[in-house]
Amino acid sequence: MKKKDNYPRSFSHIGITVPDIHKAVEFYSEVMGWYVIMEPSIVKKEKETAIGQMCIDVFGEDWETFEIAHLATSDGIGVELFSFPHGIKEAPEFNPFNTGLFHFCVQDPNIEELIDKILAHGGKQRMPIREYYPKDKPFKMCYVEDPFGIVFEIYTHSYELTYSSGAYSE
Repeated sequence: MKKKDNYPRSFSHIGITVPDIHKAVEFYSEVMGWYVIMEPSIVKKEKETAIGQMCIDVFGEDWETFEIAHLATSDGIGVELFSFPHGIKEAPEFNPFNTGLFHFCVQDPNIEELIDKILAHGGKQRMPIREYYPKDKPFKMCYVEDPFGIVFEIYTHSYELTYSSGAYSE
């Protein structure tokens, strides 16, 4: 039997740049229910600290400070929020055809209620709620935006159930 050296890595976190870190923490904690692991704090460009040096390595030298906050989903996935004082404060034009991150997805069995909360907190619904397999599976999805124009998707069921051939089949 051949030894398999590859295995599926788990997802740790995603980093999202927002125009106002305090409003973003409020939105994602109140609307999505994500836990605030670290309140917004300031990171300074300084070679004397581990975080300062690491950020210089990542962002280069053309910055002085930024704000960061850490949240977590119910299944332990981290959401790292960044706010840079000199960055562009509008979301980039939605263009899923170009290379790059296009969206992230959250799961909630009550998709209608979550969309209502998103709208009540300044977000947008990009499309009607759709069913993936209308006659076969009770799976719904919808693309939305947070108040900052960041696009994400909502599923009512897990990714594995949504795409597996045996789920809810006779």
